[in-house]
Amino acid sequence: MGRFVFKLPDVGEGTAEAELVGWHVKVGDVVAEDQIVADVMTDKATVEITAPVSGKVVALHGEPGAMVPVRGPLVEFEVEGTGNADDAPTPVASAKPDSAPVVAEAPKVETPAAPAVEAPTSGNYVFKLPDVGEGTAEAELVGWHVKVGDAVEEDQIIADIMTDKATVEITSPVAGTVVALYGEPGKSVPVGGPLVAFDVEGRGNVSTPVAAPKPAAKPAENATKASAAISTAKSATSATAPSKPVPALTGRAPGERPSASPAVRNRARDLGVDLTFVPGSGPAGRITHEDLDGFIARGGSQPASAPSGGGSTYAKAQGTTEVKIIGLRRKIAEKMAESVRRIPHITYVEEIDMTAVEELRAHLNATKSKDQPKLNVLPFIARAIVVALRDQPQINATYDDEAGVLTQHAPVHLGIAAQTPNGLMVPVVRHAEARDPYDTALEIARVSGAAKDGSAKREELSGSTITITSLGTLGGVVHTPIINHPEVAIVGPNKIAERIVVKDGQMVVRKMMNLSSSFDHRIVDGHDAAVFVQRIKGLLENSATLWMG
Repeated sequence: MGRFVFKLPDVGEGTAEAELVGWHVKVGDVVAEDQIVADVMTDKATVEITAPVSGKVVALHGEPGAMVPVRGPLVEFEVEGTGNADDAPTPVASAKPDSAPVVAEAPKVETPAAPAVEAPTSGNYVFKLPDVGEGTAEAELVGWHVKVGDAVEEDQIIADIMTDKATVEITSPVAGTVVALYGEPGKSVPVGGPLVAFDVEGRGNVSTPVAAPKPAAKPAENATKASAAISTAKSATSATAPSKPVPALTGRAPGERPSASPAVRNRARDLGVDLTFVPGSGPAGRITHEDLDGFIARGGSQPASAPSGGGSTYAKAQGTTEVKIIGLRRKIAEKMAESVRRIPHITYVEEIDMTAVEELRAHLNATKSKDQPKLNVLPFIARAIVVALRDQPQINATYDDEAGVLTQHAPVHLGIAAQTPNGLMVPVVRHAEARDPYDTALEIARVSGAAKDGSAKREELSGSTITITSLGTLGGVVHTPIINHPEVAIVGPNKIAERIVVKDGQMVVRKMMNLSSSFDHRIVDGHDAAVFVQRIKGLLENSATLWMG
């Protein structure tokens, strides 16, 4: 018999600890693998924690209400085989003298000596995908950090998975050698389904030899392909050209994990780039977005130390590029497809004279105090939307088409479609109706910045009631925005440009902007869409009225 120490896994919220809500077992209980042993709470949700092994509970670490660090000991089991720790249960060092620690050891029972039986030197351990805290039945496998044959340590990162809300690093619960990987990047893995099989000391948790996936799956090979850089290996530029860049040119030792921020890692995964081969120019060789851009611009190769002699600037290009759409990029694609499939869009475009807004904006920026932000045009458009919605509350709404229920919202929670290194996200400015132009500008900058640097919380990325999508100076002449399901409207300002128009019988130069908007035609009739946009137009062209009441 041996002892197995189960440590609190990463529950998928990006936090370093979780609150212990309650126990489902007590010392002395015999539990089965996958049986619920405890409930923990993160900042967002309560998560049921299940046992990774079968055995007898000999120690519980922590009391309900206490904080448990991720990868800190949670439950200790007596198991068959050698387990993963010494035989003596670990005491709870953090228990206060005046409180009774929830730790106990099963009483030892003297039994007659039996002939010694040599424990097996190695066994099979199948690690199943844990519940990552999003309440989903499955998660998408984004990429592998290991391959078959690798020796891994306990708590070493072995894979990245993505739920509907976040990318989570999955760590190994045991030390051992990888004998099988289940699944390819881009595929969904069910919670409780096999993820990795290990050869471990002791008996492991399965008695039969592990059946490796069929050769056609080639999980380790596919993991490498999914992270290979823009398929320069497929470009037959020379018969002797290496299929991948040389890792030594990155300045990292073989096997060393590249240093990069989560935003850079997520973007690299979306692009199918293996950061192992990307040189880093940041502190201590950290890979930046600029390094990634440069790597892609070079076609996925190392920077040349000197211009190649005799090569033509106009040489013929060869090969093709295959980029697997996985991770957040695939989630965005699915959401856009769902919106177009489920919502019959009607798009309405109107020309708006923004001269008055630009004059007011210039005046406010020239007279603002030091603690006030510089205003762009978005706070003015946001205010016009808020005021226009007062007369048409059915547009500030979400539609559950399966239940046939339209929910009209009194507050205006304004989604701001933002391009981030991880792809398109929609952070939310809550209660836009209660904000002045400076407060609106500050909140737009705050939530957009959080989305771009990956620090946005779940509530900051959900709950919008109507959305603005702006391409800034790249806004073009007109576009057809896609509604952010389950909302029923989206407003898309285009770029402001000086144009010659006729005003009061005279040809004058005015600052003009086209406003492109889309509506759910099941809820908003064409007439109502036109009335809404015309109201926005009137407010912007008479900008002094925006904050009058």
